[in-house]
Amino acid sequence: MSCRGVQKLLQGAGSGPAGWTRTPAAYCCCRFRSGPSRARSVPGTGSGPGSGSGSINVFNREMKRRQKNWAAVLKDGHQYDYLREEVKLGFGSGFRTFPLALDMGGGKSYIAEHLSKEVVQRLVLTDVSQQALKLGRRSEIPTRSVVADEEFLPFRENSFHLVVSSLSLHWINDLPRALSEQIHRVLKPDGVFVGAMAGGDTLYELRCSLQLAQMEREGGFSPHVSPYTAVTDLGNLLGRARFNMLTVDVDDVQVHYPGIMELMTDLQGMGESNCAWNRRSMLQRDTMLAAAAVYKEMYGNPDGSVPATFQILHMIGWKPHESQAKPARRGSATVSFRDLAKVSRTGGADRS
Repeated sequence: MSCRGVQKLLQGAGSGPAGWTRTPAAYCCCRFRSGPSRARSVPGTGSGPGSGSGSINVFNREMKRRQKNWAAVLKDGHQYDYLREEVKLGFGSGFRTFPLALDMGGGKSYIAEHLSKEVVQRLVLTDVSQQALKLGRRSEIPTRSVVADEEFLPFRENSFHLVVSSLSLHWINDLPRALSEQIHRVLKPDGVFVGAMAGGDTLYELRCSLQLAQMEREGGFSPHVSPYTAVTDLGNLLGRARFNMLTVDVDDVQVHYPGIMELMTDLQGMGESNCAWNRRSMLQRDTMLAAAAVYKEMYGNPDGSVPATFQILHMIGWKPHESQAKPARRGSATVSFRDLAKVSRTGGADRS
């Protein structure tokens, strides 16, 4: 897929693409400058939580970009990829071939290495971190990279047959808006969205330990673990975004660490540190020591290690198309449930 082919997908509103450059992995990297019209569409890029009025603004997206850029250039950064490598999006024999796919927040392209040309013929990879895209893993699928925020996808309507996202949607400020106005918009009719995000009770051990320690040492607590979407809300969000034939599943991944400090170091190395506007940038030393003691006392294993739970929410949704199966019209049934007993008795008589 040529750079010119990617450019044709770009939305015409606002300023155009700037500076196409070749990356070492033969990727085509494009960075977008937000024009005046785009600034209103990207929540969380202002100077504080009050910017972007009229939209949800929980996370500092600029902070998240810096965190991911910092994590991407770590010399031993590969040792922090274990969670993303564990979360695989399944594309079995039930999926057809998709001529063009989009990977939202793909980073180093963890998904592409698990895909084949029989499933995806061409791939566009986006992320807010240019450093992560430069270090993208090689794949047999022709791939182009675009530096872009997941909250504003710079592609034309009805561009992609498949959109995938793995472990990036939990940092989106306005998830309902992203599902409906971004993902649903760029999908072609009968296109499918396949995603996985951290949610539910993710890192509940760390959250509780920090809150209890801070209340005991400081007389109150502030959030140190970002808020997550509940699995009970995910189906409703996909339905409101006008997706059909929904599938939602939950997978609990538990990782064991020597202690709380090793867990927080790994979260930083993953680029998964908290970036909420109301976070506290520093923790007192006494509070950290107390949190470590609480963590081991409440959740510690017999061998001295501590568990950390990552609850991964998997989702599949299809953009409506006339060829898709539709529920029958209400009242059109020709068989009553009251007749099931008769059918059962008749079947038993035939077998005898």
